[in-house]
Amino acid sequence: MRKRRQVIQAPIASAVAMLSCFAAASLEAQLGRGPDPAAADTPRLANGRPDLTGSWRSAGGGPERVPGGMFRRCSPFQDNCMEWTNQSADFTFMASSRLDMNKPLYRPEHWERVQALDMWTNRDDPVMTCLPLGLPRQGPPVRIFHSDDDITMLYRGGLDGGGGYAEFRMIPLDKTEHTEDDRFAYSYFGRAVVSWEGYTLVLDSIGFTDETWLARGGFFHSDRMRVVERFTRTGNELLYEVTVEDPEVLVEPWVLHPRILQLSDNPTIIPEQGSCTETELDEVSSQIRH
Repeated sequence: MRKRRQVIQAPIASAVAMLSCFAAASLEAQLGRGPDPAAADTPRLANGRPDLTGSWRSAGGGPERVPGGMFRRCSPFQDNCMEWTNQSADFTFMASSRLDMNKPLYRPEHWERVQALDMWTNRDDPVMTCLPLGLPRQGPPVRIFHSDDDITMLYRGGLDGGGGYAEFRMIPLDKTEHTEDDRFAYSYFGRAVVSWEGYTLVLDSIGFTDETWLARGGFFHSDRMRVVERFTRTGNELLYEVTVEDPEVLVEPWVLHPRILQLSDNPTIIPEQGSCTETELDEVSSQIRH
């Protein structure tokens, strides 16, 4: 009797194993999980450098402890608005820079200014005065065109609670040293010089305007800020790393959480920049954060 039971159990175990594998494969297909993107061959330019061309979507990393799927509050005249993001709730529940423990560390003489700007975010945040987000707040590009001579990066708008615009950068790859004029460019994305660390593209930018913020929460910067971006392509995956240096206001360089981008099957189409008008800023009388 014992031998017969063992003989019967063997085919049953095999059937269970096969069904488990089939179910796992079906689940992988339903979730859209194919081969490991990083295991694909890395395309290269004629000069042997990795080709960063493509439409890129976020796949991991970035700010931590951040809830998703939320937008800014409704206005009194908005139809079909999400009730659970209305004036009854403080914006802090969706502000990634407030919830994430990785914040820029300011020199003591600037602490009060950061707190004051944060309390009056709905008035002082550059988003509320229709300014671009700039670097590093804009985040990584969503589409890249890369050649042996230059690289063009496209950015989408409507980020960080609806702020920012569709932006672009065109960077010559033979520019390896900053000029004196770069320091005074007073621009939103800075003036970049290019270098390579192995197969990692490094963009070192200076010449920023001090009108933008590093992130929501009053995190301002000076016009002496320096932003170093690193792009490392492995197969169909792109690692995006950013370090911000600003000795005038920061105690130490701020190293942002790395982001993982994956090549998208569909080209990213970025709509034309929308309209933005600043109004009623002088009438702002409450510290409800937008």
